[in-house]
Amino acid sequence: MAERKVRVRFAPSPTGALHIGGVRTALYNYLFARQHGGDLIFRIEDTDSNRFVPGAEEYILESFKWLGIHFDEGVSFGGGHGPYRQSERREIYKKYVQVLLENGKAYIAFDTPEELDAKRAEIANFQYDASTRGMMRNSLTMPKEEVDALIAEGKQYVVRFKIEPNEDVHVNDLIRGEVIINSSILDDKVLYKSADELPTYHLANIVDDHLMEVSHVIRGEEWLPSAPLHVLLYRAFGWEDTMPEFAHLPLLLKPEGNGKLSKRDGDRLGFPVFPLEWHDPKSGDVSSGYRESGYLPEAVINFLALLGWNPGNDQEVMSMDELIKLFDLHRCSKSGAKFDYKKGIWFNHQYIQQKPDEEIAELFLPVLKEHGVDVPFEKVVTVVGMMKDRVSFVKELWDVCSFFFVAPTEYDEKTVKKRWKEDSAKCMTELAEVIVGIEDFSIEGQEKVVMDWIAEKGYHTGNIMNAFRLTLVGEGKGPHMFDISWVLGKEETVARMKRAVEVLK
Repeated sequence: MAERKVRVRFAPSPTGALHIGGVRTALYNYLFARQHGGDLIFRIEDTDSNRFVPGAEEYILESFKWLGIHFDEGVSFGGGHGPYRQSERREIYKKYVQVLLENGKAYIAFDTPEELDAKRAEIANFQYDASTRGMMRNSLTMPKEEVDALIAEGKQYVVRFKIEPNEDVHVNDLIRGEVIINSSILDDKVLYKSADELPTYHLANIVDDHLMEVSHVIRGEEWLPSAPLHVLLYRAFGWEDTMPEFAHLPLLLKPEGNGKLSKRDGDRLGFPVFPLEWHDPKSGDVSSGYRESGYLPEAVINFLALLGWNPGNDQEVMSMDELIKLFDLHRCSKSGAKFDYKKGIWFNHQYIQQKPDEEIAELFLPVLKEHGVDVPFEKVVTVVGMMKDRVSFVKELWDVCSFFFVAPTEYDEKTVKKRWKEDSAKCMTELAEVIVGIEDFSIEGQEKVVMDWIAEKGYHTGNIMNAFRLTLVGEGKGPHMFDISWVLGKEETVARMKRAVEVLK
């Protein structure tokens, strides 16, 4: 048999913001597809109309666009296996429900919610299955005429999958190995509801994956319990030959490792759990996003890739191309991955260092504008080049380098106490004159003249340089002194020194 083309899918429900766990699932599907020269399909699972949230679909698409995860076909991308929105596929599902009913693989049930509740009260741990279906109101226990009459009358019903008891179901999982489950623990799941003429997740999923020729289903661990049911459905349709291979990814855990990562953990510890900021149209709540918090998309991708997978070497910083080359489902862990959000900050720092100064300067411009600073772009690039190794986020640059753009109006008390000596005003006045006379104002040119002057005068280098820093910066921070004066230029350097002498005396 010819080898199947790799086709994978990411199929979110438009019920709100996209959780970071969903992003990781999509990323792993993307890496797998790209590595095998396959396709990634974007499908919308919107059969539960009660949970639909306006704007969610657009939000999900915008998130992937920002992250650089590209789809080959699907909702808003086109392709030959559409429609890709489940609510637009009603007629397709109805046809397949009919196939199961005709082949005796499914049956119609009329039990009302009240009747089901009564049974649950009567039988401990009741489940609708081979041992209980005989006492319920369904097409297996009622004459055909009665069933037809109720349907004709418009009585609401569901279609349930008929699971044969006591059969071992084998699920071959690419991450977990062989999982064997006995069919007796499964219930006769509802596959279709006449009330809204829509299938449930289980049926829609199987039919779509089959018709869209999906070769591998890579999804979260939470879907593992439904895998045996999906295997049985493939068999019921006679589609064993085209059954996809399964891979169930490890859960993302709280940073402490005890339980599943939730939005509350992010709120509690101050990190985002959504890719972009989300404005909930129902509650009006605003949740933070990685983009708006100042993370670079490449850093988020790199960070997520290593939550539950490792490349088998010590490499941590990897571009998308390197991830595609190295990705291997067999290297995913079976146990959950702790969401170490501090590592996400570390990755952001690494990517800021790696990026060209021009690119970081572009990102820094809006921050400067906010503070009313308008300077030549070349100056911003120079300052960023000197200072970006000190920050994990672009917005933090202002705190570490604002003195390059705005002269100090006050001087840090502690630094003044420690660094401004009795003769500092006299020395700084002299040094200002020396600086006025420097012809070559390059970093090296300044350093030579000033150091020679200090030596000739017999001054203490530390005292002079610390006072010099205080006059230009207003406190005891910043890079090498002559780097600062070179960026400020001779005129601004001298003006700041004179102002400091006047204020500090």
